[in-house]
Amino acid sequence: MAKNGTPGDGHRNGAVKERSQTYNPTTEQWVKRDANTGRFMDVKQDGTPFKGVRKEK
Repeated sequence: MAKNGTPGDGHRNGAVKERSQTYNPTTEQWVKRDANTGRFMDVKQDGTPFKGVRKEK
């Protein structure tokens, strides 16, 4: 049976909280956004989505 592992083993279970990402078709890059303020935090340069961050619809 699969287990989540021990606490403190250096990885996260589930998505990052209070953040989301959306795709910018103009620049063809993924942008990370803070859910509390709505400000853009970071842009992924290689065109792939951020790992562990939920996608906006």
